[in-house]
Amino acid sequence: MSVSYPASTAAPGPGDPIPVFEAAPILTPEMAVPPEWIDYNGHMNVAYYTRAFDVSSEHIFGPILGVGEAFAKRDRMGPMILQQTLHYIGELLEGERFHCAYRLLDWDAKRLHFYGEMLKVSDGSLCAVSESLSINVDLDARKSAPYPDWAQARIAALGDAQAGLPRPERAGSAIGIRRKG
Repeated sequence: MSVSYPASTAAPGPGDPIPVFEAAPILTPEMAVPPEWIDYNGHMNVAYYTRAFDVSSEHIFGPILGVGEAFAKRDRMGPMILQQTLHYIGELLEGERFHCAYRLLDWDAKRLHFYGEMLKVSDGSLCAVSESLSINVDLDARKSAPYPDWAQARIAALGDAQAGLPRPERAGSAIGIRRKG
């Protein structure tokens, strides 16, 4: 089960209440595959899976945690991806609708380890998996910096709510050719 949290018109910040998160992945708003994302094989090109995960994750970083675009402009800090892996599991065709479901697997004062699944709206089938590690960066110093206390409290609330969920099977998986033997 995933839980949808409504997108706020204003990003949360210092003094805003910490949401009560449920023990479920956070479901992002739906998106549709635009024609320009289709490649010569007739399905969504690999580069746009990355783009789709990036766009959908802003729902988590911005309105949910308060550390997205508004945070970067206001506090001159923002999350940057250190590492990301993608697993392509099913095709998405032009016009198909999808959304992503995110879990916070681990965190500390500066870093966030997220696991996301891209799901077709029509049947709930898994299309792709993204696992990412991001770090908060002071945009003036161009160096890592801890998230402010108010943001760390929001992050911890999300992580604590999702901590009891079973670890996703594909989380942390290595790349390689699987041999029988």
